[in-house]
Amino acid sequence: MMEEKLSPRSVRRKISALRAFFRYLLKLEVVETNPVHDLPLPKARKRLPGFVEEGSLNHLLDDGFFPEGFSGTRDKLVIALLYGTGIRLNELLTLTDAHVDTGQYQIKVLGKRNKERIIPFSRSLRPQIEAYLREREAHFGAGCGMLVVTDKGEPVYEKLIYRIVRGYLAQVTLSDKKSPHVLRHSYATHLLNKGADLNAVKELLGHANLGATEIYTHTTFEKLHAIYKQAHPRG
Repeated sequence: MMEEKLSPRSVRRKISALRAFFRYLLKLEVVETNPVHDLPLPKARKRLPGFVEEGSLNHLLDDGFFPEGFSGTRDKLVIALLYGTGIRLNELLTLTDAHVDTGQYQIKVLGKRNKERIIPFSRSLRPQIEAYLREREAHFGAGCGMLVVTDKGEPVYEKLIYRIVRGYLAQVTLSDKKSPHVLRHSYATHLLNKGADLNAVKELLGHANLGATEIYTHTTFEKLHAIYKQAHPRG
């Protein structure tokens, strides 16, 4: 299969299927050994996370893409929160007013395995949060306790967030990947591009181990390598 130029991922999938099939035959006592048990798996290349360029996101957030009124203010806050804090989609959906501390410029989220973490945000995000809260109160009163709500004042849901993110990212990037998680990838990649410590980024993202964070170093290295090839006289 490798000689026929099948991808390592495809070969691994086929070998795994064969292993499972022969385990089944062993259980039925049709065969006495599993001939593919020790067959080595080809190394699969890790998929690098997609991200949006820093300039494109700054252009989106700073140059009037969001309409006036509640929906536009909310949509801008959604993009700004996902990119400005690196939180996961589910963490955004469960964010309440009480979790946001504009005085200390930080939010508290409950991540995977019910692990709580505190994430700082920039001073530029505070006026966006406050503007959104004013708009929300003007439309729906005290609100439902959840930070981000729909046009009817109900808690936002997954499909709406995807629709918001895809719609606005489509205006500034040609990338096929336009999702809330791409903004999380962009957050981590841009932090590392600016010299952030890998362990600090791990804590900000809420990763259980450093290995999950290290994939972003591959992305930044790819960018550095491309810059080197473009700029160095012998690149």
